[in-house]
Amino acid sequence: MNIIKTEEDIEILRQNADIVSRTLAEVGKRIKPGISTLELDSIAEQFIRDNGAVPGFLGYNGYPNTLCISVNSAVVHGIPSKYQLKEGDIVSVDCGTKYKGFYGDSAYTFAVGSISDPIKKFLRVTEESLYKGIEMAIEGNRVGDISHAVQSHAEANGFSVVRELVGHGLGKQMHEKPEVPNYGNRGKGPKLQSGMVICIEPMINLGTKNIYQEDDGWTIRTYDGKPSAHFELTVVIQKDKANELSTFKYIEEFYELK
Repeated sequence: MNIIKTEEDIEILRQNADIVSRTLAEVGKRIKPGISTLELDSIAEQFIRDNGAVPGFLGYNGYPNTLCISVNSAVVHGIPSKYQLKEGDIVSVDCGTKYKGFYGDSAYTFAVGSISDPIKKFLRVTEESLYKGIEMAIEGNRVGDISHAVQSHAEANGFSVVRELVGHGLGKQMHEKPEVPNYGNRGKGPKLQSGMVICIEPMINLGTKNIYQEDDGWTIRTYDGKPSAHFELTVVIQKDKANELSTFKYIEEFYELK
């Protein structure tokens, strides 16, 4: 597995990332009370295929759908269903593609209608922690510098960091080296090299950091039933500043957490 990507590899990964980013926006536009998570999944699959890619998650290790849609206390890997979103829900949408032999992967947590001020803060801080991590994703740093930046921001605001689930390298495989935890110590872990492509994805809980897996074999939930949030972007390690391949700009054209 080549963790250092060529310019040609990075261009294909960028194309994947753009499709994923636009898919998340297409789904986000439809998020409202009354729509089922299965309907959102169908919208995503159609959009991905219409853009020349295939869903990266569908069939991956037997996963049955295009999106992972995790509502409220679901951390990640929620399976789309007939569940209809309700006013005040928060919903993490995690999307993957496969195109020209490479993968794309990104996630965003949306509010459904109006949510309380404490939950707004929770979502903002989780997204901010992602960008704090990205700031550390430069050549010469170590994975622990990313991890520490994410953890410090989340915990300073009173939230907890999931330990068992991590970010990862991305390329011809969905999950490549290095693993990118959301907690850790500065100066520890694998050294970051230019050309590495990684997914940084804080999974932050409102309450306890403890989680469990549901009987469906996929859905991960918070142990105390309190909400969890998840934001993910794909970046290329460079000398002075990470190059963000995926983006939330398409979402931000129509969505703002008020």
